[in-house]
Amino acid sequence: MDRILNIRPSFLVQGISALVFFTLSTSCKQKEPQGAQSARDITVFEAKQQDVPIYDELVGQIYGQKDIPIRARVDGYLQKISFEEGSRVKKGQLLYSIDPDPYLAEVAAKESLLAEARTLMVNAKNELDRYIPLAEMNAVSQSDLDGAQAAYDASRANVDAARANLKQSQIQLGYCSIKAPIDGLIGATEAREGEYVGRNPNPVILNTLSRIDTIRVQFSISEAKYLELARAYSKGKSDEEVTRDVQEGRLEPNIELILADGSHFEEKGSIDFVNSQINSSTGSLLIQASFPNSSRILRPGLYAKVRLQMSVAEGAIVIPQRCLTELQGQYSVMVADPNNTIESRAVQIGRKIGDMVIIEDGVQAGDKVVIDALQKVQAGMKVNPVPTEFESKTTL
Repeated sequence: MDRILNIRPSFLVQGISALVFFTLSTSCKQKEPQGAQSARDITVFEAKQQDVPIYDELVGQIYGQKDIPIRARVDGYLQKISFEEGSRVKKGQLLYSIDPDPYLAEVAAKESLLAEARTLMVNAKNELDRYIPLAEMNAVSQSDLDGAQAAYDASRANVDAARANLKQSQIQLGYCSIKAPIDGLIGATEAREGEYVGRNPNPVILNTLSRIDTIRVQFSISEAKYLELARAYSKGKSDEEVTRDVQEGRLEPNIELILADGSHFEEKGSIDFVNSQINSSTGSLLIQASFPNSSRILRPGLYAKVRLQMSVAEGAIVIPQRCLTELQGQYSVMVADPNNTIESRAVQIGRKIGDMVIIEDGVQAGDKVVIDALQKVQAGMKVNPVPTEFESKTTL
């Protein structure tokens, strides 16, 4: 206790001074102004102004350039299938054979009737030839001559009828051999050998043969979009002139095909058919476009999206969609102003085009829009903008 009381006053004063100095130095460090800190590097995208094509994607169905149903035009037992399903066949190639025996018998019967009719005609002709000189000598009456002439004319008509019946039977016999009407790709058969075909409920359409070196895509657009499309490519013309241009094939928009896996078909298409009337129940217009299919990758029955250029947004401000922040349906972006200070701006967006978006209001060309690290910046923050090039996957 005596030791504590005997502490020298000079040592006590030195300790208190050191404590006050440490406290003051710490306080000064805490109150160091924000501007003294180094600005953070922030990646920004410079907003661009450019003409942007506006596209619509419409669901369409693919058809072959020709899709011809192969029908059994006569009924009977299917004797033979002479092709491989899913293969390419040539025009005139034998596809199916139907049992011809009933039709051969019918042809033989019709040939017999024709021969009988010809025999009767020959007899009638001989009879007429005998009556003609006798009538000149008044050995027979004129009525007898007229009767002989009528019999001959009737026999000739019977021959013509028998010949036509024979021709019809021969045609029916020919239908027993079903041949390919065009070159193309043939599908799965609807009947098998030994099955009775050609009469319901058995298959009447045996197969479908498609020509696919060029394919057709049919899709529908609304009446409003049709007029928008037509006006975009026919400025300064009346609606009647626009409609006529489309129907006569003078409207050639840029048409692309997006396949089911999201890939773009390598060939571009063109419109070759526009229906003459709007569908009153759906309010849509049927359009058909053709695409070259040299790779034969497209098959009838597939569904695909038709990417159709509707118009061009001239001088549009475009930024990546990743620059946007959404809160309760309101969009905003972070922009580095000329003083490199971050400010938050509300924006109005237009059409989204892939990974890009058109800004209707709130951003001007040349503005430095924060593209990365949006969660690390806030309004009023000083930054060091680092411009970057955004590699868009969308072709504008």
